[in-house]
Amino acid sequence: MAEVKQETKEKPENKDYDFKETEARILKFWEKEGIFKFQFDSKKKIYGIDTPPPTVSGKMHIGHAFSYSQQDFAVRFHRMKGECIYYPFGTDDNGLPTERLVEKSRGIKAKDMPRQEFIKVCLEFLKQELPRFIQDWKDIGMSCDFDKYYSTINEYSRKISQRSFLDLHKKGRAYRKKAPFMYCPECQTAIAQYELKDLEESSAFVYINFNTSLGKKITIATTRPELLPACVAIHVNPEDKIYKEFIGKEATLPIFNRQVKIYANKAVDKEFGTGAVYHCTFGDMDDVAWIDEMKIPVIEIMNKDGSLNEKAGKYKGLKSKEARKAIIKDLQELKSIEKIETIKHAVKVHERCDVPIEILMTNQWFIKILDLKEEMLKWGDKLNWYPEFMKVRYTNWVKGLKWDWNISRQRYFGVPIPVWNCKKCSEQIVAEESQLPVDPLKDKPLKKCKCGSSEFEPEKDIFDTWFTSSMTPRLAVELLDKKIQDKAFPLTLRPQAHDIITFWLFNTVLKSNLHYGKNPFSDVAVSGFVTLEGQKM
Repeated sequence: MAEVKQETKEKPENKDYDFKETEARILKFWEKEGIFKFQFDSKKKIYGIDTPPPTVSGKMHIGHAFSYSQQDFAVRFHRMKGECIYYPFGTDDNGLPTERLVEKSRGIKAKDMPRQEFIKVCLEFLKQELPRFIQDWKDIGMSCDFDKYYSTINEYSRKISQRSFLDLHKKGRAYRKKAPFMYCPECQTAIAQYELKDLEESSAFVYINFNTSLGKKITIATTRPELLPACVAIHVNPEDKIYKEFIGKEATLPIFNRQVKIYANKAVDKEFGTGAVYHCTFGDMDDVAWIDEMKIPVIEIMNKDGSLNEKAGKYKGLKSKEARKAIIKDLQELKSIEKIETIKHAVKVHERCDVPIEILMTNQWFIKILDLKEEMLKWGDKLNWYPEFMKVRYTNWVKGLKWDWNISRQRYFGVPIPVWNCKKCSEQIVAEESQLPVDPLKDKPLKKCKCGSSEFEPEKDIFDTWFTSSMTPRLAVELLDKKIQDKAFPLTLRPQAHDIITFWLFNTVLKSNLHYGKNPFSDVAVSGFVTLEGQKM
């Protein structure tokens, strides 16, 4: 019997899965075939996403990947159901974050350069960085239509942002005034209420004795003795029996030997410190409210860089902390300090740089919003919140609003406020929609002032970055053909992190209702964030 030779096959070599090769191949396939391009189907309702435009302030980190993956899972689910998906992409690249990144990477300071030169450097930086930055989002598999793209600093977005201002100005909501408001001496710009955060600090709680016209001493306790040159009053609660006889009398400031009146003020907390408050302009926003309420004159001693001016006398030129030490030393020599305690308390700081804010008298632009609190609460109720308990952050923010929205920033790289001031009569000249986007530093009004003058002073301030970012639903929708924009707006989904509910979500809902009379989306999906040792990534 002949021997039968059995044929054997070699087993294929066991290779490891090469995810880099596979993912690059799939991404190339998606892009070539236009897998995620918006395909309008007029028979279907559009499921539109108000995609969060990531801030161009560095590289993607795990926190980004975490939150953007979550929204992408939801979008893919609705796509698999056969819905008509509109999933655009944008980048948030105007304002302070980009300024700081450019300054750091280029080793320059905006304040040391002509404004137009610094803007040119920023634009060149973005031109180089954006393709790599956007690629990070493509690399995690985001199923966006990347052809439907906006940048918050490009001409398209500047036009929509400035158009928003024109509409609010026409409706009597935008106004400019010189007023005491929150100011960051480090960034040297005004900041809004939502840009504050509390930072716990150890401070000296200084008990200062004042002589009075009653012939008795009155003692106040403060963490800001450096504001003594700006003291304009002392306040006591009229229900506090200890100080009843002091009301209406005068107190003499140690060092400066100036008299100030002692006022009855029910807002004074009898249990805090000594129960007597020294009122300086300005230590905090309570001081501002009391100035308006009691018509007390203002003494401005603070420069924009946080140093004291000539009204501070021999302390001129000192920064707050330096002046604090110097004044405490002088008060001790005069035996005007009763005692000093070390306390821990929350200090209001700018969330961008952690520097304590000051209150300065400056010209600023505001949007009138405080009259809308009841409406704002109703707008929040109409949204579908996921998770539902996150709505409380919106609600509490609305209830706690104290001031109108400050939208002007004394910075360099951002969307210009489209206004000029007539040099002859000081009339405000607002740009016309036909000339948008406009830069008042380079462009001029289309018409003469009503007084006949053609001489104008350009507005140098730019918009707060959130003034433009609050228009992202329109930035997304107006990338579409006009004939389908009405079908796409309002959008369906706003995905976002919980820490910017009071920033981005609130302002977007506000703007949409002021402009269009309706919410900009129906659903809000709120994500958490990745932490490292308790700190947000």
